[in-house]
Amino acid sequence: MFDRIALKVTKPVVDAMAKRIHQAGYNADQVTLVAFGLGMVAAALIALGHSQLAILPLLAGRLLDGLDGAVARLTAPTDRGAYLDITLDFLFYAAVPLAFATVDPVASAVLLAAFIGTGTSFLAYAIMAEKRGEKSDVYPSKSFYYLGGLTEGAETVACFTAMCLWPQHFAALAYFYATLCCVTTATRLLAGWKNFR
Repeated sequence: MFDRIALKVTKPVVDAMAKRIHQAGYNADQVTLVAFGLGMVAAALIALGHSQLAILPLLAGRLLDGLDGAVARLTAPTDRGAYLDITLDFLFYAAVPLAFATVDPVASAVLLAAFIGTGTSFLAYAIMAEKRGEKSDVYPSKSFYYLGGLTEGAETVACFTAMCLWPQHFAALAYFYATLCCVTTATRLLAGWKNFR
């Protein structure tokens, strides 16, 4: 929901940082891998009961995840890079709720199931849109059709941060966010049903 606004507001800063990363000799795939590594460090810290310490690598990893596409656009974006980026993003988004299973396994499972709904509806829509030659006017710089929703990247990172700050409220946050994810899944299913006649 807020990704579109966040991308517009942060674009000048992201582009400037991407230029510096590129000038330092790093490529987009390297940025993607470091972002994923930081996300896995955050997940490990959460699983070990150090959720507040996980905030820094979690946010740093998401910052780098926002930079890899900008770095790629300074040269030539590749299908391999786009594939790596989205795959590792989804693995990160699964790792955090899984790490919180040490706090509440049922809430963790519910949130993971909700993420499967948002992830599959997102990717399935992208596949069908690509097959039909459709392009997103809202996210034109994305390497594939990016269908937004109530729960996107910015909201998910905010939720993860809240969970890390207040792990004692993980279950309530997980059930609340899972409900929002179900709304996102439903709206995407409706969009697909309507648009792919």
